[in-house]
Amino acid sequence: SDEWEKRWVQSKHRSDYGKFRVASGRFYGDREKDKGLKATEDTKYYAVSARFPPFNNEGQTLVLQYTVKYDQHVDCGGAYVKLYSADLVQEVMNEDSEYYIMFGPDICGEDKKIVQVIFNYKDDYYLIKKNITCETDDFTHLYTLILRPDLTYEVKVDNYVAEAGYLEDDWDFLPPRKIVDHEMAKPDYWDERELIEDPMDKKPDDWDQPERIPDPNVTKPDDWDEEMDGEWAPPSVPNPEYRGKSGTIFDNFLITNDEQYAEDAGNEMWGPTFVTQMLHKVKQDQDSMGYLCWSEVHHPWA
Repeated sequence: SDEWEKRWVQSKHRSDYGKFRVASGRFYGDREKDKGLKATEDTKYYAVSARFPPFNNEGQTLVLQYTVKYDQHVDCGGAYVKLYSADLVQEVMNEDSEYYIMFGPDICGEDKKIVQVIFNYKDDYYLIKKNITCETDDFTHLYTLILRPDLTYEVKVDNYVAEAGYLEDDWDFLPPRKIVDHEMAKPDYWDERELIEDPMDKKPDDWDQPERIPDPNVTKPDDWDEEMDGEWAPPSVPNPEYRGKSGTIFDNFLITNDEQYAEDAGNEMWGPTFVTQMLHKVKQDQDSMGYLCWSEVHHPWA
C-alpha cells in the first residue's frame, strides 16, 4: 500500500536519502495495526515529513507523542522527530532546516542511549541538561513530551514519567546567575582536564563514525581574526562513513493539547501491542532455545 505517500513527503534535497516503506517488522502484536513507517536501508540519512494544520500553543499544553520499534539491533542512530514551522518546504527539508522541537531516542555506541529534547529559543538550540535513558530492545516503545503553560514539562517512556521539572531549570535559556571572572588568573599548576586519554588504548577497527564531520573542503579565511571573530571552526557536513541502521519503525504520531487523551491513546494503541509482541518474542525464544522463560510485567493500563 502506497497510500501513506499521499501524506508523507520524501525530501529531495539529497539523492541518497534512505527510503521508508510500510511494515510491521519481524514480530508484532497485530500484522495490520502494527504497521508503521520502517527505515529500509543501512548507513542512510532519512528525511520525510507530514503536514498538519498550523496551530499556536500559547497558553495551552502541548503534547508530542509517537512510538518507536527497533526491528534490528542499533549500534548508532537517532529515531527522533522534529516539529517545524508551517512554512517548511518539505521537498528540500534537510538536517540544516530550522526546527522548533527535536524529541526522541538517540543511540550511539554503549555510552549514548538517551532521549533527546532540544528546543529552538531565539534562534539557538538548547539541549536538556538531564540524562534520560531510552529503550534499546526490539519491542515497540511509546515516547511522550509534555510542555505546559506554567513552564513545567514531562518526558514519559511507555506512559511512565522518566523525567519532569521546570524548563528554566533543565535548559540554559536564561543567562547564568554567576559568570566567569576573567580578571582572575589561572594558577600555573591548574589542570582543567577531568579525564585524560588512556595512552594504552586504541580505536577498535569497527568503531562507529560520527554522524557529522568538519567540512574538509573549507579552510579558514585569510582575513579571519581570532581576537575579533573568535576561534575559527569549519562547518560540519554529513559523514559519508557514518553507519546508521535500518529497521526502525515509527508509528502512532500524535500532537494534542490534552494530556489525558494522549495517555489514553497511548495505552489503547501501544499497550496491547507491547504485550502481544512480548508474548510472541517469548514464544520465538522458546522455539529456538527449547525451554520456558517467563516474567511478570505490570503496566499502567492493567
